[in-house]
Order: sequence, then structure tokens, then C-alpha cells
Amino acid sequence: QVQLVESGGGLVQAGGSLRLSCAASGRTFSSYAMGWFRQAPGKEREFVAAISWNSGVPYYGSSVQGRFTISRDNAKNTVYLRMNSLKPEDTAVYYCAASLWGSGSTLYLSERYDYWGQGTQVTVSS
Repeated sequence: QVQLVESGGGLVQAGGSLRLSCAASGRTFSSYAMGWFRQAPGKEREFVAAISWNSGVPYYGSSVQGRFTISRDNAKNTVYLRMNSLKPEDTAVYYCAASLWGSGSTLYLSERYDYWGQGTQVTVSS
């Protein structure tokens, strides 16, 4: 069992930056690939970024490529999402998720994730 708690969301102006954190409970955090997804009102959940258990090659959604950076610190049981050059269309609830068996391109799929956090709101004003 893994419990995930996101933090770091808030209100920011367009062009600004935020860093989201996701703290995980449990001693097996380093065994999980971690991902970030987001969901805006009236829209489907969208893949944002993912990183393998050993911080290998990260994966990004096309809408955030080049602006967002995912990283993890296994010693702190935490995964981060650094968001730069934020746009109003980045406004959404951001969720972190943990996947025990997902890898590679399967990390784009929400159904490959076993545990989810409660989400943190990010609002980007124009």
C-alpha cells in the first residue's frame, strides 16, 4: 500500500513557475514508477509526465514538453514536478500516481497506475 500526498499547487500568473511535490508513504517507494496527470473541468484526465523507479529517461506529454521537469528523490520518498512558463491552459487539478509494473510507453496510460493522490489545484491567470 502506498499513500500519496501532493502539495505545491496554487495561483500563478502566466509565465510563472511552480514546483509540485508528491510525498509517498511506505518503504517501497523506490520500486514504483511515478507519474503526474492533470484534469481540467469538463476534460478528461491527461498525462503530464512520468519517471521510472531509478530516475531513468523521463516521459512528457506533448503539451508540457520543454516546460515541465519531473524528478524524484528516493531517499525522501518524493517526486517533483517543476513547471515553468506556465500558461492558462495548464490550469487543472494535478495528481501524482504510482505504478508498480508500468514502464516505458505504458506510463502514459492512467490505468497502469496503482495508487493516486488526492490532487492539488494549479490555477494560471492570464
